[in-house]
This record gives sequence, C-alpha cells and structure tokens, in this order.
Amino acid sequence: MLFRDIIGQQEVKERLVRTAREGFIPHAQLFCGPEGIGKFPLALAYAQYLNCENPTESDSCGICPSCSKYNNLAHPDLHFVFPIVKKAAKKKDVCDDYISEWREFVKRSSYFNLSQWLGFIDAENSQGLIYAKESEEIIRKLNLRIYEAKYKVMMIWLPEKMHESCANKLLKIIEEPTDNTLFLLVSDMPDHIITTIQSRCQRINIHGIEEDDIVGALQSGYNISREDAANVAHLSNGSYLKALETISLNEEHKFFFDLFIQMMRASYARNIKQIKAIGNELGGIGRENQKSFLAYCQRMVREYFISNLQQPDMIYLAQDEANFGVRFAPFVNEKNIFGLMDELALAERHIEQNVNAKMVFFDLCLKITMLIKQ
Repeated sequence: MLFRDIIGQQEVKERLVRTAREGFIPHAQLFCGPEGIGKFPLALAYAQYLNCENPTESDSCGICPSCSKYNNLAHPDLHFVFPIVKKAAKKKDVCDDYISEWREFVKRSSYFNLSQWLGFIDAENSQGLIYAKESEEIIRKLNLRIYEAKYKVMMIWLPEKMHESCANKLLKIIEEPTDNTLFLLVSDMPDHIITTIQSRCQRINIHGIEEDDIVGALQSGYNISREDAANVAHLSNGSYLKALETISLNEEHKFFFDLFIQMMRASYARNIKQIKAIGNELGGIGRENQKSFLAYCQRMVREYFISNLQQPDMIYLAQDEANFGVRFAPFVNEKNIFGLMDELALAERHIEQNVNAKMVFFDLCLKITMLIKQ
C-alpha cells in the first residue's frame, strides 16, 4: 500500500512520513477515527514506508523486495490480527487460520468494515471477536527473530473486539516489546479498548476525508458526473466507504431502510402483530447485522431531528430517506430525541450481550411507541 493510493488525508500522510524520517517511531500506535476514512490503509502504508529499502521523501518506492511483499500482504515480518469466528468443524480458531481469506479480502478494497469481512467469511449469526488464544500466537510471533525487515510489525484491526483475557495478556509485550517491534492498532471505537492498552499507545486521531477528495476519487473511479459525485460526497460525511455504498445502493441499505420504515410505522400505529413480525425478522439476521441496523436507526433519528432545524448543510440523507422524512421528521423532536437515542443504544448493548434478539426488538418497538407520541 502506497500513501499516494490513499484518498485524501494529506496532513496525516505528511506527519507519518515526517516522523518516520526524523526517527520518532513510537513502538505502539493507535490509529482511530470513524469507519471508512482510510485508517487501515494509512497504517499499512506507514508500515510499508518504514520497511521500504529505497523510500522517497514522501512515499515508499513500491518496487523493492520489501514493498513487493507488502503489496501481496505476505511479508514475513508483517503480522495481522483481526476479528474472526470460531469454526470447530474446520479447526479455525486463530487469525492465521483465516489469513488466505484475509489477504484476498483486503486486496479487493482497502476500505471495508466488520460487517463486510464477516459476510466474506460466512460468519452467519456469530459475532466477530479476537479470542483469548490469539494472545499466545501474538507473543509467539513477536518472540521470533526478525527475518529481513527493519521492523517487525503487528497490525491489529479493531482491537476493541479483543476478548478481555487476550487484551490483558498483551499488556506487558505492548509496554516492553522486543527490539524493532511495532504495534499498529486500527480502531473504529477506541474508547471501547481497555484503558490499560490505550494508555500504552501513541494515539493518532484521523478525521473524515475532505469532500473534494471524495469527489475526485469517485469521478476517477466511477462514471458519474461531478454534480452527482458532490452529492454523494456530502452524504458520505467523510467516509469513502459510505460513498461507495451510496453509489452501489447496496442491498443492506435498502433492507435497513425498509425495516426502519416498517418499525416506525408499526410503533406509531401500535400494531402489536406487525411489531412482533418485525422482531422475528430482525432476530434472524445475525448479531453483527442487528448491531449495524441499530446504529443505522440511531443515525436516522439524528438526521430527522436535525432536518427540523432547516439546515440542509447539516443533513446527510439519501433521497429515499429524505422523502420519508418529510412526514416522519416532525415526530422526532426535543421532547423525545434523547429517549429515542437512549433506547436504541440500550438495545445495541443488549445485542452485544447476547440477549434474546426477538425480545430486544419487541421491547424496543414498544418503547418507541410511547416516545413517538410525545
């Protein structure tokens, strides 16, 4: 991965290159920010730059043996950790058991999220986790000698998904790693990482991509007009991944939007039979999809509340969502906005804790019924 292949984020790229050239290389760094803004490719390009045999003033050379291996995600001193699902029948319980799928997945696009990864490996109803056993693999790999690179790199994608026992076992090696070892953690929700790991990392906050950069990337990569690209860039709110999803009008968006409409209409009408049917449907889509749906609902409630303020520059709604909001937005107001957001967040926590999903969504709809009438 080269810095020049990453969309926008020029300030972060320059800072990473400058600190590398000055020799200021913290042994544990936490790349954090919203989903889909390029944190993972930035961390990977940074690792490649540090190990490049002929780096320029702004980027890796891209052609030396080290860069070639990085391009294939197959450098012997580059290690990946990421959420997985255990599959006892196939004896898959650590990240290395999924490394072939991981390389294929990342090569397709460096902008991705957890739902896409779990869909790629057919996780079904399972939640992706970094299990306790992974700590033993990490420690074993880092105790091996460096094969050929300047730095041995351990990239951990979504460390907030670490099992607590796994995270605790890594505290010492993160604080006192072996020589020339780097931990690069990439997180969507850094506050969900245990504080003892957060405190051992140099935090790199990454913000959304500038709209002009997204417009340029969409125009060069897709056959769309500048006007359409600008509209998509605005809706993406700095996330290139959301921009791609908007262009593709993916099935997940349609599915979530249709369910959102059904849930709100059934709650407003106090239609218990329909509420139960929605709960049953949502109960069968898998834990990660359930959490994604609840996050989508929270975003929609926020957007409909903001739309009442008549500030179009602050609203990020697709056309179908905006059309529905013409009638629905007035029901999201200062009397119930905090209650709605609290109930949606509580439902998301219950799903994470493996509470019966049908009960969670049935209860949520009943509470929305009361709140939406305020």
